[in-house]
Amino acid sequence: MTAAAPRSDRLAGKVAVVTGLGSGSGIGRGCAFMFARHGARVMSCDIDAASAAEALALARQEGLAIDSVHPCDLTRPEDVERLIAHAVERYGGIDVLVNAAAWGAFAPIEAMDFERDWRRTLSGELDVVFLACKAAWPHLVRRGDGSIINFASANAHVTLQGSPALAHCAGKGGVLAMTRQLAAEGGPHGIRANTISPALVVTGATRPVLEIPGFVDNVMAKSMIKRLGQPEDIAWCATYLASDESTWVTAADFCIDGGATRC
Repeated sequence: MTAAAPRSDRLAGKVAVVTGLGSGSGIGRGCAFMFARHGARVMSCDIDAASAAEALALARQEGLAIDSVHPCDLTRPEDVERLIAHAVERYGGIDVLVNAAAWGAFAPIEAMDFERDWRRTLSGELDVVFLACKAAWPHLVRRGDGSIINFASANAHVTLQGSPALAHCAGKGGVLAMTRQLAAEGGPHGIRANTISPALVVTGATRPVLEIPGFVDNVMAKSMIKRLGQPEDIAWCATYLASDESTWVTAADFCIDGGATRC
């Protein structure tokens, strides 16, 4: 099918690796589609091959330039190296890395199992960022103007009543700190590193939580804008950080949260 005309050329000529293409219409898919709509060539991935294939079918219907490696377990160094190598082989390099894929367990401390919940969450929120950044780093250095976009969370800044997010808070707080250090190390190489800290976004992963009685009320009580976030709300910010519009922006954290962290 003939590729659809992009909405703009904001990301024309850029190659972006965006993790989490499947993930039930989540933030990764939102970023991948948004980037392609603005002219980027996108390489994505997901551990769920069926969900990734569904997303690619939707992208083809829209004529978007998105490819994917799946299944891809981002906690396995060999899988991450394969993803980055495939992007470089297909597109000749990498300009943007978006670490959107993550996994976290939610349980109060008395119910949290060390291996099943705590360690898996830290691996699913910290290891996946480290491994992707490490694998992509030499290619971003070679480009000389790369952009890393990591995802922290409103939970890296504030707590939410009714959300037992101890491990998630630790993981996303770690992403926030790690990204500042990546910005410092990347500066001499022209690599920018920033975080986006979303509040609750409606995705396949969060929909079950939204059914818990009173949970949405707690979320809305912390929000200045009285609606839940959508993947596109986050993807617009990521598009800015991937573009040449943000070439003097690094070590910054963008709270895209309807004002939740300021209430």
